[in-house]
Amino acid sequence: MSKITIIGAGNVGATIAYALTVRTAASEIVLIDINRDKADGEACDIRQGASFVSPTVIRSGDYPDAVGSNIVIITSGIGRKPGQSRLDLAKINTDILLEIMPQITKAAPDAIYVIVSNPVDILTYVFTKYSGIPQERIIGSGTILDSARLHERLADHYHVNPTNVNAHVLGEHGDTSFIPWSCLDIANVPAAVYNEYLLNNYNKLEPINREETLDYVRNSGSYIIKRKGATFYAVAVLVCYLCECLQSSQNTIQDLSTVLNGEYGISDVALSLPTIVSAPGVKNKIILPLNPEEMKLLHASANKLKEIIAGLDLK
Repeated sequence: MSKITIIGAGNVGATIAYALTVRTAASEIVLIDINRDKADGEACDIRQGASFVSPTVIRSGDYPDAVGSNIVIITSGIGRKPGQSRLDLAKINTDILLEIMPQITKAAPDAIYVIVSNPVDILTYVFTKYSGIPQERIIGSGTILDSARLHERLADHYHVNPTNVNAHVLGEHGDTSFIPWSCLDIANVPAAVYNEYLLNNYNKLEPINREETLDYVRNSGSYIIKRKGATFYAVAVLVCYLCECLQSSQNTIQDLSTVLNGEYGISDVALSLPTIVSAPGVKNKIILPLNPEEMKLLHASANKLKEIIAGLDLK
């Protein structure tokens, strides 16, 4: 088992700690937050239920307590407020990250870093460029949640288990994300073939509304926030699963944000592609056979992110 440190004890950080404990995905969890009382209260609350699951040591702490961490998860930062531009949010959360970075990397130089804070692609880029941690040990949660939302939507459409859906959301975790429909399959059967089979044999399949599906994927977070104030359950489960993958010798492919180094002709920006991860961190990226229109969408997403990065005026 491993030691996992979580920076940020808000809704997302605390729920990740809870999910890790319930799934016994770590033997020790350290919660660090600028509000030490909040971190202590969350750790105490989770710890008091530990006797009903496999024992996990969970406590609050400060940066030196992260020594020996196998994984560090960064969830600190503010959420985007109504009317706030993505650039304004990026500036604020980049400043927070740059303040955290030297303290946590000094304590845990050998850890794998998972960036969850938003805008996740920008922060993943900044952390990769300025932390001194090898690139293969820096992973942004990227579009892993977007892809999970897509799987759920398509599974409902096709009346199948979500595990039978192979689909991706690529690019930015945000407004320029896109679905490469040409790569969609159901249980390894290309979607067009699967659609034809259902139409010929059951004559009851409605066509997928692609625009509506993409809107659902992009705006699910806003829908939830409007109704309950924040999103944290789904992302916590997915980050917990990612931590399990990062402690396994078995390669797993997920849509995650990393800095590109020439893939699809794109460099010096972080965005999501299917990415192979296991115990050492990032193994490789999967290059999907995107069609020309999908290639344009990927480059447009990269260019938008580069535009935001340029506005940060990083030294």
